Order: sequence, then structure tokens, then C-alpha cells
Amino acid sequence: MFESLSQKLQNITSKMRGKARVSESDIKDMMREIRMALLEADVNYSVVKEFVADMTEQCKGAAVQDSFTPGQQIVKIVRDALTELLGGEEGEDKLKVSDTGFNIIILYGLQGAGKTTTAAKLAKLLKENGKKPMVVSVDVHRPAAAQQLKVLSDAVGVDCYIDPEEKDAVKIAKDGEGKARYMLCNYLIIDTAGRTVADEELMEELRDIAAAVNPTEKLLVVDAMIGQEAVNVAQLFEQNIGMDGFIMTKLDGDARGGAALSIRKLTNKPIKYICTGEKVDAIEKFYPQRMADRILGMGDVVSLIEKAQQTIDEEEARKAMERMMGSSFNLDDLYSQFEQMKKMGSLKDLVGMMPGAAGKVNEEDLDDKIVDRQMAIITSMTKKERRAPSILNASRRKRIAAGAGVQVSDVNKLIAQYEQTAKLMKQFSNGKGGFKMPKGFAKQAAKMGLKGNMGGMGGLGNMGMGGMSGMGSGMPQGLGSLSSPKEDYDDTPFTPTGRRDRKKKRKGRR
Repeated sequence: MFESLSQKLQNITSKMRGKARVSESDIKDMMREIRMALLEADVNYSVVKEFVADMTEQCKGAAVQDSFTPGQQIVKIVRDALTELLGGEEGEDKLKVSDTGFNIIILYGLQGAGKTTTAAKLAKLLKENGKKPMVVSVDVHRPAAAQQLKVLSDAVGVDCYIDPEEKDAVKIAKDGEGKARYMLCNYLIIDTAGRTVADEELMEELRDIAAAVNPTEKLLVVDAMIGQEAVNVAQLFEQNIGMDGFIMTKLDGDARGGAALSIRKLTNKPIKYICTGEKVDAIEKFYPQRMADRILGMGDVVSLIEKAQQTIDEEEARKAMERMMGSSFNLDDLYSQFEQMKKMGSLKDLVGMMPGAAGKVNEEDLDDKIVDRQMAIITSMTKKERRAPSILNASRRKRIAAGAGVQVSDVNKLIAQYEQTAKLMKQFSNGKGGFKMPKGFAKQAAKMGLKGNMGGMGGLGNMGMGGMSGMGSGMPQGLGSLSSPKEDYDDTPFTPTGRRDRKKKRKGRR
């Protein structure tokens, strides 16, 4: 979503980082570039004008002129201003909670914004946080809308109330509330009807539903793909019904992202959640500061750790790390790591959360199909071959390549990366399934309050990272096997002829 804007802002700020002295001309040039970048990203003109004016004043202030690193100080000002534009650095705006313990959330939005899918996603998120939600569909206009919600709710394992025969949306909402209270649920999520255009008939129906159930939260589901029109839709719903916040959907699309940057400023209502895909787990709380860091290429380690905690089986990751340290790491373990990576989301999103990765990794190498291809190669092997990769001779590799629909060189690359990783991990192993720290690292670790021997995964726990343990064995290696430069490998197929040719060359050199 923010790919184009992110690249431009990163280029702009990178020019300033190393400057020991910043002139007014430098500031003027930077602000002109930022203005153009924001306008090209479809950010509202009045928002851009105010944003640039505020930053210009701050950049010319004493804090920059008196700083030992004025370039870095300006980058901080850009980051803080972007954070403020997205909602401020106090963190996410949490859902309101009723004093009675029973909360009702109504989802509004135009047709096609993704309300029904978002209702199921939000219910799943609440369930994972220890709540007991129920969803109800009051869309009596769209065919099969209620059935769609029922299918999605069954998929995520939450209760759902629908009444396809009833044509009174207000009655369905009241009946759904009664059912949720009877089932001792503490959250009821109401999926309302939408229109391609917000007309008075729709607004009247939505007002009647809100008056009947007295919702705790009224959230507008906004399609980020419709650009500046999203701001107009938000203002229309705010004027007619009143909103408590927004859920931005389709942030994984290729739209320019201006709506997300404009909507908070123009409506003064927070973005509470963002959806980054069609899957039911592709929803997360919106943190303005984290999003600003991602846009500026500063990474988002906290979100990365949270994703790992939610998706990675920590016990399985611990066992995999122990096998790696004990020299028994095999291709079954590698396949398991690829599976965990896929659960965490796209490679581009994951790399975007890594500090310093922006601009240093070729995005063409981050195609998720590469992971699928690597997994296909491993599944084309027999159990014996996966557990003992050393037996993979030329004929076996040729058979595996044919089974996976790839070239023999692709199999060779995967095996070469596996062998490099296994060799590296063996160097750091203490021989007892634990981690042996490099020379000189022990003193630094002691200063940080870490134990001398981190004992494999345990050390990560000592650092308070918990679920990051899966990342220790999963992410670095997985990404390494996908993005290593081609020249690191010998693409010569493993054929008998190839072996003889290489022997002749070595003889000639001797």
C-alpha cells in the first residue's frame, strides 16, 4: 500500500541523515520533495499543506540548529510528524468497554468494503484475546449475505446468529442481542447492509439499528483502494450516524495509501484496525508510530515479534533449534520453518518490519512463490532423503527436480543453502544442544544482564522476547535461503559428466 510513498520518503530522509550542517536551502528542497511525494500518494491537499508547514517550522528551529547531528534530528522530526498525522504516538486507540461487560460493535460501510469478512476477522481476534464474541448479520438486501457470515464464523469458531427469512433488520439486531446475552457472550458484532452509494434510505435503517441496540462502538469499514473518496465516505457517515473510529481494509493492495494518511486528520477519528489480506487472521491493531516507522523504512520489530507469537508454535521452534544445535537439523525442519513463515504473512511485509532492511533487499527476490517452490522441492523427496540430505546424489536430485517441476540447479541451491546453515549452526553449538557465544560477546551480554550461555532458545526468553524464539530458527535462515545472491552457488547440474569435467579442470590447474 505505502510502497511508492515509503520508497520516496526513505530516499529523501537518507539524504539528510549524514549531514553535519543543514542549510535553509536543504530544508526547502526536502520539503518540496516531501510535498510532491505525499500528493502523488493521493493525500488530501489541505492535509499536505498543513503537514509541510508544521515540519518546516520545526526544521528551522533551534533544536535542529543546535544539534550535533542536525540531519538525524530532521529525520526524527519527519518521523514524529508522520506519527502525529496517523494518530499520535500514544499507541493504538482501544475499543470502548461497557460497564455492564456486554459490548456491541456495529460495522458500517459501503458495499464491497469488506464488512462481512472484517466482522469474522474481528471476532477471531477478540476470541484469541480471551473474549467470547458472537456475530450477527442484519443485511436483508444482499442475497446470501447472512449465509456468507455464517460460513466465515464457522471457519473461525465463533457463534453466529442469522435469520434469512426475516426482512426487518432492526428485529434481527434485537434478536441477535438477546441470543448473545443468553449465550453469555461479552461481544456482539453486527454486520450491517451496504450500498454502492450511501443514500438516505440506508442511513435511516442504520440509525434505527443503532437506536435499537445502543452500540458501544460504531466503526466504519473503509476500503483503502478507493483513495480520496474514502475520506468523503467517512465524512458522510460521521455527519449522518456518528463514528467512533475506522477499520481500513485492503491495505495489501497497490493503492497509493493517501486515504489512511488523510482520514485521521480530516475526521479527527482514529483508525483502530487494519486488514492486510483476505485470510481471516489478516487483521491487526493500528499503531500510528509503528506504521510511521514502516513507511520510513525503520522497521517494526515489535509487530514482528507479535506476529511470531501468534503464528509460531514455540515448542516446535524450540525443538528445531535444539536439533540445529545438536547437528541433527534436517530438511523436515527446514520445511516446518517455511510453513511458519507463510503463516506470518508475505515476505515483503516481514522484511518491511526488519530495521535497516529497506532498500537493501531486492523486492524481486521476495516473491512468495519462491517459498512455495522451495517447499515443493522438499516434498518431492522421500522421508529418508529429507532426514539424511547427504545421500542426495545426482540421480536423486534429477528425480526431485522433475517431481517439483523445477531445474536441477534449483535443487542444488536449496541443498547448498541448507548445508551452509547447518555448518554455521554447528560452529555456534556447544555440543549439548545449547548456544556457544562468539568470543568477546560474553562481556557484552553480561552488561545487558544476559546469562553467559543462552542455552539455545532459553536466552531469547531471558531477553523477554518469548515468541521470538521461533524467529531465531525460522526467519533468518528462511530469508537467507530465498535471497542469497546467485553467484554463491554452482549451477552445474550434478551429473557424472559434470563431475569428470570438474576433475579435469582441477588436474590441469595442478
